[in-house]
Amino acid sequence: MTGRPIRVGVQLAPQHATVPQLRDAALRAEELGVDLLLGWDHFFPLTGDPDDAHFEGWMLLAALAEATSRVELGPLVSSAPFRNPDLVADMARTIDHISSGSSGRGRFLLGLGSGWFERDFTEYGFEFGTPGSRLDVLADALPRIRNRWAALNPAPTRSIPILIGGAGERKTLRLVARYADIWHTFVPPAELPHKLGVLRAWCEEAGRDIGEIEISSGTSVRSLGSLDRSVLDEQLSLGVTTFIAAVDGPDYDLGPIRDLLRWRDSLA
Repeated sequence: MTGRPIRVGVQLAPQHATVPQLRDAALRAEELGVDLLLGWDHFFPLTGDPDDAHFEGWMLLAALAEATSRVELGPLVSSAPFRNPDLVADMARTIDHISSGSSGRGRFLLGLGSGWFERDFTEYGFEFGTPGSRLDVLADALPRIRNRWAALNPAPTRSIPILIGGAGERKTLRLVARYADIWHTFVPPAELPHKLGVLRAWCEEAGRDIGEIEISSGTSVRSLGSLDRSVLDEQLSLGVTTFIAAVDGPDYDLGPIRDLLRWRDSLA
């Protein structure tokens, strides 16, 4: 277990729901005490009716940044091949300022990944390529995003945290070691020690302490991950300190979030 505080987040799937329902769920989650409010970067539902209601994630995050007052928020995760990296940096900086309110300190975190849902790519005209080629796009994007942040006027209100999602050992974890403040993964506890060993080796190559990287896990609406208490306890013992539960529309039942918060509070 690390010295980091345990953080709880919710991923609100922007599918099968209206914008008022999404906004209400975000406000309820903030009132419950979650630390993180996350969306996703897809253009179609991932579960249920594939042609049901769905909204674009970045625009929703801007709206939720205005509606909320305390939680950190960001995409889990934004697909690098969908947007010019300099534009992504500017969008992130803008939401950072929107979320700052009277405090002057933004609450936005930039979650990035390579993308995987083929329909997003083909119907919106992006090249799907291969997992490796999409990760190459992410690798090109990361330094450009940082460079653009340094050039923007006004600058971001803080050093915007970068979250990278994925668990590939040759490319993804190398990028995590070089650029990420947070690594998000659905790797089960039995596989996590090996992945952390790979990440540690990449950190050593990059001249970085793995302790600088926050480890995040959780569940998805596609039934990835587990919120079983024994799993949570084991993940915590291995160094995971951020736990994110996904909830789906239209009702956005926050029962799993309440359970997760009770588990966190029981450790205090």
